[in-house]
Amino acid sequence: MNDIILKAENISKQYRLGLVGTGTIAHDLNRWWHLVRGKEDPYMTVGDVNDRSEAADSDYVWALKDINFEVKRGEVLGIIGKNGAGKSTLLKILSKVTGPTTGIIRSKGRIASLLEVGTGFHGELTGRENIYLNGAILGMTKAEIASKIDEIVDFSGCTRYIDTPVKRYSSGMMVRLGFAVAAHLEPDILIVDEVLAVGDIEFQKKAIGKMKDISSGQGRTVLFVSHNMDSVRNLCTRGFVLENGLITFSGTQNESVDYYLSLARENISDVKSFESLGNDFISVHSVTVNEGKKYIGIEDDVDITVEFTLLQPTSKRVDVAAAISNESDLLMLNTGTGLSSTSPIKNEVGLRQKLEMKILSPNLNSGLYSVTLRFVENRAGQAKLRLDEIITFEVRGEKLGEAYIKTAGVISPTSIIKMQP
Repeated sequence: MNDIILKAENISKQYRLGLVGTGTIAHDLNRWWHLVRGKEDPYMTVGDVNDRSEAADSDYVWALKDINFEVKRGEVLGIIGKNGAGKSTLLKILSKVTGPTTGIIRSKGRIASLLEVGTGFHGELTGRENIYLNGAILGMTKAEIASKIDEIVDFSGCTRYIDTPVKRYSSGMMVRLGFAVAAHLEPDILIVDEVLAVGDIEFQKKAIGKMKDISSGQGRTVLFVSHNMDSVRNLCTRGFVLENGLITFSGTQNESVDYYLSLARENISDVKSFESLGNDFISVHSVTVNEGKKYIGIEDDVDITVEFTLLQPTSKRVDVAAAISNESDLLMLNTGTGLSSTSPIKNEVGLRQKLEMKILSPNLNSGLYSVTLRFVENRAGQAKLRLDEIITFEVRGEKLGEAYIKTAGVISPTSIIKMQP
């Protein structure tokens, strides 16, 4: 029991949908009245499960519900789950960025977290000044930071720009410096979210090597969230799977990854239909991948069909982008109407439209793949609607005598795009 460095007991987090804050004055007064009488919060017993694919029936949602786990000193715990499963919410609670609605976190020692690009950085301060600022936030003395600063700067690879304000850094440079600070200031517990995906391959290898050294060489604890299953297998010693705010599986890193991938296989479907999926701008009715096929052959074309209706008038061009990622969440290819000089989508409110995208011979390896859809205006900019991993499909087969090797990155496959209003 003395080896337990972090313990979560019955952690739950509830949010109110659609509004900033806890709700109306009436709700707050009702909560206060129950509190002064020593009774349970009346809103703790209501609320939907955190399933982002379904419309809400309640004003409240449980982002996390009854989370219990413990971590021993020197362990590397992998936290796995789809987008929206509650991983980042859990890390923010463990980092004390936000508090749980119910439950207790018990920890020993200093906690350092890297949750988002540039977390804790001041844009007007230089990289060197931000190292001292972050170190002070983590509870280090100036002398302790000074003894490590050369090592931090060298590891980050930002030596040339270390005396430049970080507002001029790229996102990759911010991640490099942020991770270097968090890893070298000797925290007892290091919490790392998916931010390492922003860095280049060279830095990712350095970061994973550093985390291995922190855990095995220095006996420190690491909590690691990633969609890259290979990283989880190689780095972690244990893991658990979050699904809709609940821990659905806990075991070794390999068992946890296998369970997570088995969930993806259960969700394989050639057609997915929805009663109401979207927002006030657009409603999506169905998404199809090679309709009528249980799986796609390694030499087959990939046909993606989307049916939708625009709900708001717009004078801007509307485009749909489709990104295909593999089991480790590495982007394999990206296509969409934005590749064409004009968009086939009609800016007509209430018209049910059907978009067909045929990707000719993408040469995907055998395995599971997911499709993420983005609906954008003016071919770029922030998405009006993003549907992560909206449908999953499987590729089977092998090509003898030829190597099919895919690497992370964006390619522009030959595509045929059609519209059927």
